Amino acid sequence: MKKILVIEDDRNIAKALNARLRALGYSVAFAYDAAIAQSQVLDVQPDMVIIDINLPAGNGFQVADRIRQSPETNHIPFMFITASRREGLRKQATDVGATGFLEKPFLASDLVNNIETALAA
Repeated sequence: MKKILVIEDDRNIAKALNARLRALGYSVAFAYDAAIAQSQVLDVQPDMVIIDINLPAGNGFQVADRIRQSPETNHIPFMFITASRREGLRKQATDVGATGFLEKPFLASDLVNNIETALAA
């Protein structure tokens, strides 16, 4: 069973992602802020990480940078989800190596397509 770590501070979104991902057959773990995200990545060793951009104690780009910098985790694909409509976020996500980028609210089918693409690479 593939493991996905969700780094999301909004508990309602985290619950919705948990239900959707478990229904698709994934094992799901969570981190709720940027400060503990890296330790969770190391502990869980997920097959993929879904990262919110706006997080307490940092941001998703910092988390992604730490994932990419660590030899233990730099192979793990990650995608971003965000409610922000700030100009340039999609490009910034691509520049740091994200496999996907979704703006909230997003369609479940878009989430599934992004995950399947990332895990197939």
